[in-house]
Amino acid sequence: MIMRSGQALLLPASPWFIGFSLMGALLLNMLVHIALLGRAPWMPDFLALTLTFWIIHQPQRVGIGIAFTLGLLLDVHQGALLGQHALAYTVMAYLANLIHRRVLWFGLSHQAAHVVLLFVVAHSIQWLARAMAGSGWIGWSALLAPLLQALLWPVATVLLLAPQRRAHDPDANRPI
Repeated sequence: MIMRSGQALLLPASPWFIGFSLMGALLLNMLVHIALLGRAPWMPDFLALTLTFWIIHQPQRVGIGIAFTLGLLLDVHQGALLGQHALAYTVMAYLANLIHRRVLWFGLSHQAAHVVLLFVVAHSIQWLARAMAGSGWIGWSALLAPLLQALLWPVATVLLLAPQRRAHDPDANRPI
């Protein structure tokens, strides 16, 4: 892959780190759901954010199957309509896989502008599934969740790429 000028060369992502970050995001979603703010419709979906990040950065390791499985786990935990998160995450994973090469060419702010559309689609699918099941409209504050997720995109990028960054000053112990 041809890299942008000024972009740092990264070490390969560890499959263990990818797995632990996805499980950590799942646990964070579960903890937020258990807490008082968990029922707030404006809360960002940390699992969707982490899943989208890894699908864009490591599409050969994280894909639609993992998105579906994590969505089912979240559905079971939240007692939501079975398949609601699974369908939303699957569609989001497919769309993220379609644009993953394009997104990586942009800076973080433009990347956030691209992925906000993915988050809006995922949340829209969940809202539509709830409406079809008879839950009704959850309010206008639910429109803040995809925007908050997009605002967290630069933070997630810095945190999740940190283990892959090379040393800035190579020495005898770190030749690269």
